[in-house]
Amino acid sequence: MARMAAFIVLLIPILITAGGIKLMRDSFFAFQGGAWLQFIGGLLMFLAGLGFLAGFLLRRDRRTGRVKEQLK
Repeated sequence: MARMAAFIVLLIPILITAGGIKLMRDSFFAFQGGAWLQFIGGLLMFLAGLGFLAGFLLRRDRRTGRVKEQLK
């Protein structure tokens, strides 16, 4: 059950990251005014999702002792 909960916790930021990539792609190929605002929103979503995933993996690796001394 704990693995399923961890999967669900990781699934949410993955979906946010994918949505951010989609918004950036759509705004890049759109020739409308205001597409830059959509691009910035997509970039923020992408960075937030990626940051959450990176932090999750770093925390897990710190607990198991698989991190270099520089990151401890």
